[in-house]
Amino acid sequence: MKKFSDLVEDAKIGVMEISIHDVGEKIINEENVHIVDVREDNEWEKGHICGAIHLSRGIIERDIGKIIKDAGAEIVLYCARGYRSVLAAESLMKMGYRNVKSMIGGYKEWEKAGHLISRE
Repeated sequence: MKKFSDLVEDAKIGVMEISIHDVGEKIINEENVHIVDVREDNEWEKGHICGAIHLSRGIIERDIGKIIKDAGAEIVLYCARGYRSVLAAESLMKMGYRNVKSMIGGYKEWEKAGHLISRE
C-alpha cells in the first residue's frame, strides 16, 4: 500500500517545481501568473500570499475552469509545505493545463523568508 509521501514523490516526477524566490520575483515583476493557494479554508484565513487565489485541494479540479480558462496560463500552486500542491499540479496537468508549477517549501517557507503575506 502506498503512503501519502509515495504519492507525492511519484507526482514530483512529472510536475515542475519553482522556488519561493522565483515566485517572489514573478510577483515583484508583475508577471502574468496565477498564484493559487490549495490549503484549507482555516489555513487561508490565518494568512496567504498577497494576490493569491484560494481554491482548496478538495475543490480545485471542480472550480479551476471557472477562474482560469486559459489552459496555457502560468499557474503556481502552493500549500503549507509543498506536498498537496504537487498533487494538485499533477491533477491540473491531467485536466490539460500546460504551465503548472508547485512552489517548493510552500507557505511555511514563504512566510519564514519574510515575503509579504495578507491576513484579509
